[in-house]
Amino acid sequence: VQLQASGGGLMQAGGSLRLSCAASGLTLRYYATGWFRQAPGKEREGVSCISSDGNGYYSESVQGRFTISRDNDKNTVYLQMNDLKPEDTAVYFCATDILPFCSDVSGNGDGRNHWGQGTQVTVSS
Repeated sequence: VQLQASGGGLMQAGGSLRLSCAASGLTLRYYATGWFRQAPGKEREGVSCISSDGNGYYSESVQGRFTISRDNDKNTVYLQMNDLKPEDTAVYFCATDILPFCSDVSGNGDGRNHWGQGTQVTVSS
């Protein structure tokens, strides 16, 4: 199983980025997939999750700005990030769960079974 996260970059505050999490070796639509981030010196935190039925969930810090989605044909989960803020600066990771539903969306993701390698998002003020 491999998760390939991509799409990070440098963006000014107020801008947008779209992250991708492409999977091989497992079918994402059967499992909950989450996005997590870790800023320097901070603990990893969850920002969003999409359940197998396609429902998206968000942490309070990104609600209304980020949108999670999944393309089943491409076996890829996306995180559209709008109105980016400097505090969104972090390495972003995607991870799958063994369960089809999302739980503890804003948690640190301990127990998730497969992780991508991370993609850096830097937002300048």
